[in-house]
Amino acid sequence: MSLYIEQIEQLVVLQKVDTEMIGLERILEDAPKQLRNLQEKQAYLLQQQEVIQEKIDVLLEQKGRIEFEIENDSQKVKKSKNKLMLVENTKEYHAMMREMDNLEKMNRVREEELNNLLADLNDLEGRKESLQKDIDALGETISAQQSTLDQELADKRARLEILNKDKSHASEAVPAPILARYNFIRDRIPNPVIVPVSEGVCKGCNVVIPPQTFIDLQKGEQILSCPNCLRIIYWERHFSESE
Repeated sequence: MSLYIEQIEQLVVLQKVDTEMIGLERILEDAPKQLRNLQEKQAYLLQQQEVIQEKIDVLLEQKGRIEFEIENDSQKVKKSKNKLMLVENTKEYHAMMREMDNLEKMNRVREEELNNLLADLNDLEGRKESLQKDIDALGETISAQQSTLDQELADKRARLEILNKDKSHASEAVPAPILARYNFIRDRIPNPVIVPVSEGVCKGCNVVIPPQTFIDLQKGEQILSCPNCLRIIYWERHFSESE
């Protein structure tokens, strides 16, 4: 196997290691964020539930006041009816009738207000119950993630340590200038960095490379880059033959 083929193979190995490492590092970064997002969402729902409870408390206070006023005026009407038979003149009789009528009208208004208030209370209680279900479901999800997150992250870190060793081993087999070029490209363009050329076409950008570049690539004497996307390229037949 030629030195050129060995270098290309080590670059491909290096790329596979880097790709896996990038994925693991993203998981290590995103997994705690996902848990925090769930916790923040649960805290928001709890806050919304507190707001609803405050509204419920206000309506319950209003309900108690209205019910007291209805009962109080109902007692007044009842007492007035009992006194009505004892009235000695027409003027006083009509005055008491007007008073009872006003009290009964006021109570009818209060009862309508009470019915609307009870409807609002029922709606708020339903929303509170629905929020509680969402809060409980999030709590279960958070508990499940918390119980497995530490072990999963520990496994990912252990895998990263192995990959770092693989990366060091692969890097040692690649000349420093080529390794520097690989790292330069990897920091600036999306994966893959090492791509094959098939039928004169770069598989990184799907653009035909210049004929002379393709001829030089087939010779397998030096590491070349695609003039269009700057990725490191190799002739696919070289690699398949080495395999």
